[in-house]
Amino acid sequence: MLKEDSLSITQDCNDCPIRHRAVCARCESDELDRLEEIKYYRRFEAGQTVIWSGDRMDFVGSVVSGIATLTQTMEDGRTQMVGLLLPSDFVGRPGRAMAAYDVVATTDMVMCCFRKAPFEDLMERTPHIAQRLLQMTLDELDAAREWMLVLGRKTAREKIASLLSIIARRDASLNLGRLVGPVTFDLPLTREAMADYLGLTLETVSRQVSALRKDGIITLEGKRHITVPDMSVLLEEAGDDTDGGMLV
Repeated sequence: MLKEDSLSITQDCNDCPIRHRAVCARCESDELDRLEEIKYYRRFEAGQTVIWSGDRMDFVGSVVSGIATLTQTMEDGRTQMVGLLLPSDFVGRPGRAMAAYDVVATTDMVMCCFRKAPFEDLMERTPHIAQRLLQMTLDELDAAREWMLVLGRKTAREKIASLLSIIARRDASLNLGRLVGPVTFDLPLTREAMADYLGLTLETVSRQVSALRKDGIITLEGKRHITVPDMSVLLEEAGDDTDGGMLV
């Protein structure tokens, strides 16, 4: 159930922290006005389910703050985390009535939602929205293919380094920062959530994070505040020698 104050959230689109990355990134002022008519905000607490797989979705939207997981449950009850939703990521698929995955808030989360039917109608009349959603979908496909490599072929150390680099790059992108010099960010996932997502044990995650810290690849303040002295070194540890990368 939503918190009682979830519908009281207001946000001017021009001041939105994810405006430059969201589905509305290319919209003109008149297009934003039309989105405003079908927009509302929802707040979820950590651990709260946003939508269950198979449930009817009457909304689509973007994560404004916080993080959620996409999980699929098999017939025998086993579950697999298949994706992360970070700020600016889009939730839901126009043209599909039912949710394909369980979506669960990992941290406290705010979503900017649009009523689904009016949004689908607006897509047909607003090329800027349709084009941006297509670009985001293709980026998500690229990220999924890269993540197959992470889970299937990389070592435990490379998996941890890959996840840290993903979050560091997304944080820099959202804050219009540059990945030069020391890069600082707050890790939004617990060690347990990292283990679930990466297919590792909690002990392995803790051991590899400690090893990266001992080798000077990262520094830690508490359990969540991370500084990367040199992103190129972290990317080498992740086995990523490209300028792009996953989930940017």
